[in-house]
Amino acid sequence: MVNERAASGQQWTLSAHGQELVVVESGGGIRTYRVDGQDVVSGFGTDAKADAGRGQHLFPWPNRIRDGKYSFAGKNQQLALTEPARQNASHGLSRWSTWHVVDQTDARLVVAHSLLPQQGWDGLLDLTVTYELTPDGLTVRPAATNVGAVAVPFGYGAHPYLTAGEASVDDLTLSLPVDTLIEVDDRLIPTGRAALPQEFDFRAARRIDATKFDHAFTDLRSEGGRWIVQVERGGRATRLWADAETFPYVQVFTGDSLPGDKNRRSGVAVEPMTCPANAFVTGEALLVLEPGQQWAGQWGITAHIGERGE
Repeated sequence: MVNERAASGQQWTLSAHGQELVVVESGGGIRTYRVDGQDVVSGFGTDAKADAGRGQHLFPWPNRIRDGKYSFAGKNQQLALTEPARQNASHGLSRWSTWHVVDQTDARLVVAHSLLPQQGWDGLLDLTVTYELTPDGLTVRPAATNVGAVAVPFGYGAHPYLTAGEASVDDLTLSLPVDTLIEVDDRLIPTGRAALPQEFDFRAARRIDATKFDHAFTDLRSEGGRWIVQVERGGRATRLWADAETFPYVQVFTGDSLPGDKNRRSGVAVEPMTCPANAFVTGEALLVLEPGQQWAGQWGITAHIGERGE
């Protein structure tokens, strides 16, 4: 008899403070996160993979690299084109890799992966993600340490989809504290910046309705060192926060380009990023990790359910 295994590999569950989080072996990402029994991220089932990047971590770059080509330390590199429709290398190298548990308690989990040299990438990084359920919500601490002999270019992003129990994201009220839109071409590669157009101005919270997002923004308004993006419906509110200094960019995606009605406009991807798309080429906000150097960041999700909603 063959034992069936989940499509996303092993499932690691945290349960504390009225919250339940399920993290998976594939990519070390979030499959489900519930507060008081209600989904606050739009995840995926045990028999599915993380379609459309749901809950994944994007090491060692977020978003896209045009043609998968870049030059670093005098060497030209060619990455695999993981977004063939647009001829881009997309969302890093670790999101489908096998991760393992380093430490686990009821409320805290540390998962890890060694990112080894491969096509288009000469680095050696030890990656970890620490998840912790606190009375205030979920805190996520990604980290990367260069354990190789050469410096490497580096960026990070996360890809959770927020939900507040809606049937469609049209029904959500969105608060998005950004001042600048990053303009892109038809391959979603940045071409410049623009003052925030009215279509995407959600600085004063309003319904998403028919607005279609697959856009990156910068110049985020923060308070107490953090910026917050919120979706709300009917007294339920879900917020993603991130350290403003570490994450000066955010991508928002409503899923309109995804295949099938099941995925389209199902949850709002709110993606904190250390750098914009194509940073390996342009150098914009690109980090360089020298041998022995570590990078670490922090973001999280809080939710207000029912009578606790705002």
